[in-house]
Amino acid sequence: METPPAVLPFPTSLCHRCAAPPRYVQSKTSTFILCPLLPQKYPPQPVHACALFRPKPLASGGSELS
Repeated sequence: METPPAVLPFPTSLCHRCAAPPRYVQSKTSTFILCPLLPQKYPPQPVHACALFRPKPLASGGSELS
């Protein structure tokens, strides 16, 4: 899995929270978010609604009380 950039472009975009997972393609001046599910691949950002969005599963590394 690819590591996202330290500073996420378009931080409100659903792409960052999608289980797809997005791929970050960087040039000298821009960062593009590639979606493996969409036919257009590079949706206009920020994405606030997407019919193919699937939330990432919650991490199971939380602390448990005994």
